[in-house]
Amino acid sequence: MSLPYTVLWHSTKWFSLGIVWLISLLGGSSICRAAVREDTLHITTNIDELFLTPAAYSVLEDPTGRLTIQDVHKPEWSRRFMVASQAFTSIQHPSATYWLRLTLHDAEQAERHWYLELLDSHINNISLYQDENTAPAVRTGADLPFNSRPYFYKNFLFRLPLTPNKTHTYYIRLQSSSRTSFLARLRTETILAGHFQREYGLLGGFYGVLLIMVIYNLCIYLFIREQMYLRYVAYVLSCSLVFLSEDGLGFQYLWPTLPWLNQLVNAVAPVLLLLTFSYYARQFMDSAERLPQYDAWVRRVVLGSAALLLIDALMLHSGLGFWLYPLPYTMVCYLAVRVYQRGFRPAIFFLAAHSFVAISVLFLVLRKLGIHALTNTFTVYSMNVAFVLEIAVLSYALGDKIKAIKDATIRAQERLVKQLRKRQHAQSQLLEQLQQNQHLKDQLNSELEAQVARRTEELRHQSETIAGQNRELVQANRLLALQSAAIEKLNAELQHDLQQAQEARVLSREVDFGEFSQIYPDKEACLTYLAELKWSSGYQCRRCGHEKYCDGREAHSRRCTRCRYVESATAYTLFQKCKFSIVKAFYAVFLLHTHHGNYSSQELSRVLDLRQGTCWSFSQKVAEAMRRREQTPEYDEQESWTKLLLDTHEVGVEDSLVEQGSAEQ
Repeated sequence: MSLPYTVLWHSTKWFSLGIVWLISLLGGSSICRAAVREDTLHITTNIDELFLTPAAYSVLEDPTGRLTIQDVHKPEWSRRFMVASQAFTSIQHPSATYWLRLTLHDAEQAERHWYLELLDSHINNISLYQDENTAPAVRTGADLPFNSRPYFYKNFLFRLPLTPNKTHTYYIRLQSSSRTSFLARLRTETILAGHFQREYGLLGGFYGVLLIMVIYNLCIYLFIREQMYLRYVAYVLSCSLVFLSEDGLGFQYLWPTLPWLNQLVNAVAPVLLLLTFSYYARQFMDSAERLPQYDAWVRRVVLGSAALLLIDALMLHSGLGFWLYPLPYTMVCYLAVRVYQRGFRPAIFFLAAHSFVAISVLFLVLRKLGIHALTNTFTVYSMNVAFVLEIAVLSYALGDKIKAIKDATIRAQERLVKQLRKRQHAQSQLLEQLQQNQHLKDQLNSELEAQVARRTEELRHQSETIAGQNRELVQANRLLALQSAAIEKLNAELQHDLQQAQEARVLSREVDFGEFSQIYPDKEACLTYLAELKWSSGYQCRRCGHEKYCDGREAHSRRCTRCRYVESATAYTLFQKCKFSIVKAFYAVFLLHTHHGNYSSQELSRVLDLRQGTCWSFSQKVAEAMRRREQTPEYDEQESWTKLLLDTHEVGVEDSLVEQGSAEQ
């Protein structure tokens, strides 16, 4: 097996040896009985299963790959066979061919059927020769279709016909493109049948758990559209593909007639697992936000390692790609440690989940090193158990993270709702205040109108009385002519006063700053009114003439959608570059317009609470705008003071006005 997780061995070698030694003390000896370390293996009646370690074979390495069965029978080559535990415990050179010699002596009285199982399903070519036969009894391998195997089983299984009280010698010719061990099992037919049921049942349960996790998380993704669940599904699918390629079930059930596809999956599946693992782990720990610089390095290293691994697996076949795995996996684990130190609690579950896999990798590392003291059924399939535990812990961690995100979102929404309620309450109070102000204003206007009406009626009555008396006096005596003239003069003055009262009522010439502030209470109200007045006839870009716009960054500004030119509400108005309160500037324009520019800067300074120099400069700017307005053909003496606000003429007022006004604020 060549799972990508074996890369952890290089960084945890001594620690792994210590863990394995402790497990060996607690776990006891192997469940299978090991063969005697000698040239000939004796099979007795009380033996139903033999676990064949490299000590059970004699091995011959053929670097050329040209030796035949006739050659290895020759004395010069036969003498070169060595006990495997003293020479080779596994295939060290993928380019070479290895001959294994196995000698068995059946000491039983009755004949039983024995089967030899090679535990590695990735050996490219296998030929089994019996005794002195020159033709192979069985020829199979991973380079051939699955139906070339004598038995429909995920590993290579061969029947060894043994005759009671007779010694048999078997030669096994192996050729593999990857490093693999010589581990095998020798079982009787009864033991093998029970083993098939248990093994395929457990593997079926294992892949059932993976399938359930894929469907479950995929359904969650389809419901909530959270990308993390989709990445988790991709990670579990890549794990499934790795296991299907490693235990041989993929070749047995999914692509039995495509050995080239089996080789491609064996090469690509670990790389795909590396990519999906880092892809899921980085989003799970939010590394792009928590550690952006380190996350960028992790992404580059993972992509670079994956590219080199693919090139080596598909083109170079150097066998050195194994050393490209430790760096990206170590960087991802270090990333988990860093984010946990920064307070991300689910990272501890991520580390705990992969610690199960790391422990199971230790057993795999020992088998790769040729240490088979702890090789048994549990250690061989511990990787499957570790992945089930990892998936369970990662699922819990993923749910815990989603729950934390949900809780944080709920808290943020609650704070937002409180803020909106406060804002709504403030708006309600403001609206109520405006309604009260409007009510008071309407009441005041009604009272003024009633008073003016009463005064007018009184004046009219007095005028009629005086006119009647005047007629009577003219008719009665010339001497009363002077008095009549005086009465007429008084009547004219009263008529003039009446006209002025009517004009004051209509124009409402002057209000104090407090009443004015009720109409324009703040900067927002002034900018809103100014923007509506400025673009009342529609928007048109001053740079390119385009008529479509979007909101700019500044409040009430508009950005051209074609040339991106931004124009604020105060641009090209009297308030351009004016940095003191725009509310005070509005009131200053109102006062100056109301008094036809005859309003002293001292009084304006007192009313606006600004420096006299600032008030004088601004009043000059407004007076100049009024003069320009009076020169226009459409000028009307009774027009509103707001006509001055959109004056676009650049006047020569020094910019010190802006600095003085901002300093006073």
